[in-house]
Amino acid sequence: MRPNRFYDVIRIGPIRVASFNNGRGQTRHTAACIAPRCGFSNEYGDRSAAELAARTHRCT
Repeated sequence: MRPNRFYDVIRIGPIRVASFNNGRGQTRHTAACIAPRCGFSNEYGDRSAAELAARTHRCT
């Protein structure tokens, strides 16, 4: 099993945005909320989309 290799990790409020290479060799971007009881996480093809999601996310 290969380890997850996230790079260019930033934190915007409770959200962490990171880039990684998927199994097909494509660069993908993820945004994940680290707040308790919040299950928000999503994968994007564009870094700006992940950062926009991080800036507009509100935990419920």
